[in-house]
Amino acid sequence: MAVVGERGPDAGVPWHYGDPMRDQRELDQGRGAVDLSHRGVLTVTGPDRLSWLHSLTTQHLQSLAPGQGVTALILSPQGHIEHALYGVDDGQTFWAHTEPRAAAAVVAWLDRMRFMMRVEVADRTEEFAVLWKAGGDHPSGLLARPGLDSLGGYELFVPRPDFATAVEAEPVLAGTWAYEARRIAAGVPRIGVDTDSRTIPNEIGMLGVGVHLDKGCYRGQETVARVHTLGRPPRRLVRLHLDGSANALPEPGTELQASGRSVGFVGSSARHYELGPIALGLIKRNVAESEPLVVGGIAAAQETVVDPDIGLHVRARL
Repeated sequence: MAVVGERGPDAGVPWHYGDPMRDQRELDQGRGAVDLSHRGVLTVTGPDRLSWLHSLTTQHLQSLAPGQGVTALILSPQGHIEHALYGVDDGQTFWAHTEPRAAAAVVAWLDRMRFMMRVEVADRTEEFAVLWKAGGDHPSGLLARPGLDSLGGYELFVPRPDFATAVEAEPVLAGTWAYEARRIAAGVPRIGVDTDSRTIPNEIGMLGVGVHLDKGCYRGQETVARVHTLGRPPRRLVRLHLDGSANALPEPGTELQASGRSVGFVGSSARHYELGPIALGLIKRNVAESEPLVVGGIAAAQETVVDPDIGLHVRARL
């Protein structure tokens, strides 16, 4: 029986099915599906949709092939991440899912940017839901989004009237606890949870995943390009291995400290079936990679996800 989450961004969908450690093992073996029906869904139609999105986002979309999954970011003029689109084109329509309750804001912003382009943007959250699968063939007739950040699986866009049937047809179900533990272990950041209003793509390892480095101008490009060229982003993403003797996990946004000084904040956290309690954190670049951290009174060892010196200026050591 599903235990539904009651707190945080994943409230309202199954958190686990009685044994979250079993859920995680099943996902690691390529079996299982996760209900992500709380995520927002939007579509962009029209003959100019790909060239238009190409000009607005961080991703190269002009020649996007049908069925190819992508991640595209919308940045502020200063290069800060505002939204993430996890998308796929079916040849006629670009489909994307977003963080829960974010679709309306994305659609509103895109609508303001249409000008004379032949595109239509729509919030489809009430009509379609997202189901993530760990592996295997996807059902015919449903659009699937594979991607570098799909945790080894893919997302399905399912009409809401058919969603319950699609879930019941899955032989193995897992909750968001297992999904989030898998994501954290993979070092994949979640926008709005592992980031704040000042986060730039370079800090969280999004170059090459959500940011294409060989495309034309887009909003916020100057910041991304400058930091990529010169290196040394102001902060860096780390994976945290938390003291297992603590009963609680830190709340997102809790201050991270090193030697008594504030050096960043923790984002998402979960108990992993092999690694124990883990989390993602965003800390100042100049914190030594070996320096122990403390979050909410819990000791934490850091594991590097983003190199503190990453950038074009870095050369291989011969």
